[in-house]
Amino acid sequence: MFESAELGHTIDNKRFHKEAEHLRVELQRAQYELREAARFPVLILVSGVDGGGKRETISKLYEWMDPRYLSTLAFTTPTDEERDRPTMWRYWRSLPPKGRIGVFSSGSWYSNPIAASVAGGQVSHLLEHEMTRINRFEGMLVNEGALVLKFWLHLSKKAQKARFEKLEADPRTAWQVTKESWARLKTQPQLLEVAGHALRVTNTPWAPWIVVDGSDDNYRNLQVGKTLLEAIRYRLDKQTPMTYPVAPPLIPKLDGRDVLSELDLSQKLSKMQYEKQLAKYQGRLSELMRSPLLAKRALIIVFEGSDAAGKGGAIRRVSAAMDTRQFQIVPIAAPTDEESAQPYLWRFWRHVPRKGHVTIFDRSWYGRVLVERVEGFCSEADWLRAYAEINDFEHALDSADNLVIKFWLQIDKDEQLVRFKEREATEFKRFKITEDDWRNREKWDAYHDAAVDMMDRTSTGQAPWVVVEANDKHFARIKVLRTVCERLEQALRIESSTGNPGSRNLVQHKRKPGRHDDQADH
Repeated sequence: MFESAELGHTIDNKRFHKEAEHLRVELQRAQYELREAARFPVLILVSGVDGGGKRETISKLYEWMDPRYLSTLAFTTPTDEERDRPTMWRYWRSLPPKGRIGVFSSGSWYSNPIAASVAGGQVSHLLEHEMTRINRFEGMLVNEGALVLKFWLHLSKKAQKARFEKLEADPRTAWQVTKESWARLKTQPQLLEVAGHALRVTNTPWAPWIVVDGSDDNYRNLQVGKTLLEAIRYRLDKQTPMTYPVAPPLIPKLDGRDVLSELDLSQKLSKMQYEKQLAKYQGRLSELMRSPLLAKRALIIVFEGSDAAGKGGAIRRVSAAMDTRQFQIVPIAAPTDEESAQPYLWRFWRHVPRKGHVTIFDRSWYGRVLVERVEGFCSEADWLRAYAEINDFEHALDSADNLVIKFWLQIDKDEQLVRFKEREATEFKRFKITEDDWRNREKWDAYHDAAVDMMDRTSTGQAPWVVVEANDKHFARIKVLRTVCERLEQALRIESSTGNPGSRNLVQHKRKPGRHDDQADH
């Protein structure tokens, strides 16, 4: 994969200055059009071997373009805040918004997998797994509209040695070459074997790798600059971004039965039973939240459900058992302008809690496959691909020791009508009922089908759906509290015995009776 980049390509100074002058004008023009249109962001990964010219290339882009709308993002050893969250959290937070260009230099999402394989001396199973995950991540970015360009700046081992010697001979650049640089030169064959494999399996039509000969500064800078200009220009002139295929919709159940239609919504608790169990489970949860083992985990609780199903009441009963310094409640409504300028999941990644803390989502990332799907706020392709993206998101959370508990609160249509009318008649509840609620009620069947589809596609072993029969508020609140206690207790028990996250078991709902930083970044 690197043969063409070892031919010693060169551009003389006269030709370089002539072409660079025109290139600079065109790059700035494209950059201003990109900012004005604000239709998509540009992500540029600059990687390669030591001495390949990554720093110099990025500096040249800053010289040619308006630096106010260009950001360089470099990642070193994770901070305590970053170690407390999933690996990809630091990259999600740094994504450029629509209309801007972000340059990812050292420490990109390729760094650790490549470095680990080089250290192991071979292409590892971990590398294969991580490259597959990265392909899905970059595919998501592209489907969200991003332009993703990945540059590998290459040198042969001989050229790399010559570059080191040249840099060391100049007092102004000698600091760029360290003992580690020379040590890594000895392992260049292993790096190229691992990196070559990584580049091949992640060289996708939607996020290609461009391998550039880094031995001549003029050639390298022109090649990167012209490639960037052509790619931005193409996207500005072409209204439809590149996408990759998604799975088709599920076929409805032929007998009309599903996880919601089979619920027994008649279950109730008396007031006395409710108050007794409320005290029991709130006390149990309060004790669990004080466990020292919780410092090794984070807790994410998601509440979805029918309008007026009692999500707010359930959240209040759960949060009442927690120290207010320990949790955050995140209500989800229509995205802000800042959130709309980023990929869909960005606004949820930013609220991922640190270990020892809790985030409670009052509605969540499932809005894309529920309200956005039913109301037509996104395309069919958008909500169809969201299932896999959501599963990837929750898998990343689970892998980073986040316990994810997802509740769907279900009421029947008659009970919803009763609660709607009660809200209209009660002054302090009137703010809860809107025209949107009445309009959504007219689409009851569509929301029902979307919810069932969602559960079928996203109830996983790591993050299963817990369906709560919510016609009786007392019963629903106790089931929610009991489930949180049981799931948290199980997680902490496994943590205590093994130190590793364990499997997640779905709390079954009751049925109706009688029915069924790598080397390449230096």
